[in-house]
This record gives sequence, structure tokens and C-alpha cells, in this order.
Amino acid sequence: MSIQTIEDTKVKAFPAKPAEVIAFTAKARRRFEPLAIAGKLASALVPPIIVIALMLVVWQIACSSPTSSLPPPTQVWNEAYDLIAHPFFDNGPQDIGLAWRVLISLQRVAVGFGLAAVVGVALGALVGQSIWAMRGLDPVFQILRTVPPLAWLPLSLAAFRDSSPSAIFVIFITSIWPIIINTAVGVRNIPEDYRNVSRILRLNQFEFFVKIMVPAAAPYIFTGLRIGIGLSWLAIVAAEMLTGGVGIGFFIWDAWNSSRLPDIIVALAYIGVTGFCLDRLVAAVGAFVTRGTTAK
Repeated sequence: MSIQTIEDTKVKAFPAKPAEVIAFTAKARRRFEPLAIAGKLASALVPPIIVIALMLVVWQIACSSPTSSLPPPTQVWNEAYDLIAHPFFDNGPQDIGLAWRVLISLQRVAVGFGLAAVVGVALGALVGQSIWAMRGLDPVFQILRTVPPLAWLPLSLAAFRDSSPSAIFVIFITSIWPIIINTAVGVRNIPEDYRNVSRILRLNQFEFFVKIMVPAAAPYIFTGLRIGIGLSWLAIVAAEMLTGGVGIGFFIWDAWNSSRLPDIIVALAYIGVTGFCLDRLVAAVGAFVTRGTTAK
């Protein structure tokens, strides 16, 4: 009997052992997955919880003096408890919870940032592709991006004569610049081999944009989008302070005029958490699209 015949006989005689070993290994790995997940959650949540607790303690000690001009955390909790515990109450057009105000502001951010993303990626691709477009438009972009967001508000109010589209325009003009610049850098850094492949495949400009340019420049694009969404959230809060309405920015300004400092502090917490969630959302989409190659 040959060696090959002996090996075939062994395989036929014991066909189930490799499968059993593999099944046992898989079960063993699954058994330890909850512990690994719990460890990752603990390592991600425990440090910020400790830091926040220490900050609250320092804040309480620093503002407990009767001469302090800022309220301590205990006073904020007592005076603004309704805003904290009931974020979705609705007692009328101007008497609503902070969660509703945040959602109203987010609607404006969604429109303005969405327009900025579409226009910014298109202009960035144009600037990155064409050397003449880069020489002509890049200096203009560099000048306009240094203009503060609120400096655009008087012009937008004069043009649109309404607070809502004016706020949306401020969001758009504030967030578009990092999207354009990062997209242009990503397009310029596309490897020449990718361009050669498109020539071999005879792709037209639209196919090259969709199939090669956008996927190759996606890490840069989503970096610009993350910066842009943060600037959008900053701009809407500042714009609403001046244009009025029922957004979170107007709530802060109204609370200041009424000397309700605890309400302002709670609103700032809402703004910070919302901004963090927006950044994480764009980062998650970018990680999914680019298979984790964007910076976190």
C-alpha cells in the first residue's frame, strides 16, 4: 500500500476530529467575548467618568463661597432640575424642553452642512484635479475661510430677510472650507497608478470621480467632514443667539437676559454632548466607508 493510500485511509477513518477541534475552539473564543467587550467598555468609560467626577468636585469647592459669581453643581441641579429631568416637555411655542430645542437646531445644521458637504466635495475635487482651478480658487478660499462666522450674518440677513435661511447660510459658509481643502488634498494625493488604471479602462470623468477619486480620497474627505460638522454646530449656536427663534442658541441668550445661569450651564452640557455625538457619527460613517483608515 502506498503512502498516499495510507493517508487517504486515515482521513476517511477519522473525518470528524478536525471539525470537532475547530468547533471547540470557536466555542472557547465565544465564551470569552463578553469579558473582552466588558473590558473595552470599562477602559473607554471609566477614565472619563473619573475625570468628570473630579471636575465636579473642584467646581463645587471653587464655587461654594457666598461671594462666588458662578453657581456650584448642587445649585445647578436644584434650580435647573426640570430641564435636566424633563428634556422633552412642551408647554407652548416658546416653552419647550432643551431636547426639542437641540433638535430644531440640528435641523438647520443638517440642511446647511448637507449643502456644504455636496458643494465642498465637488469644488475640492475640481481644485484637486485642475492645476488652473487650484491657482485661481485656492487664494480666494484661503481668504474667505478666515472670515469669522458671525461676520457673514448681517449680509445673510440682508439677502434672505429671514432668520432661518440666514442661519443655514452661516452654517454653510462656515463649514464648507475644511471640506474643500481636505478634499483637494486627498485628490492631489491619489496615486498615479490609479489614474493609469482609469485610462486603461477608458473611464469617463463621472466614472473616474465615482469609482476612483472619491474612494481614494475618502479618508481626507471625511476628515474635512468631521471638522466641518464641528464648525457647523458652533456656527448655529452663535447665529441663533442673534437671530432668535426657539433653538438652543436663543435659549442661552434668553437665559442670560433673565440671569438664569444654571439654565445656561445645563444648555452648555447639551451642546457639548450633541457636538460629541455628531463628531462620533461622522467618524463612524467615515470608518465604515474607508474601512477604518480615517483618523479617530
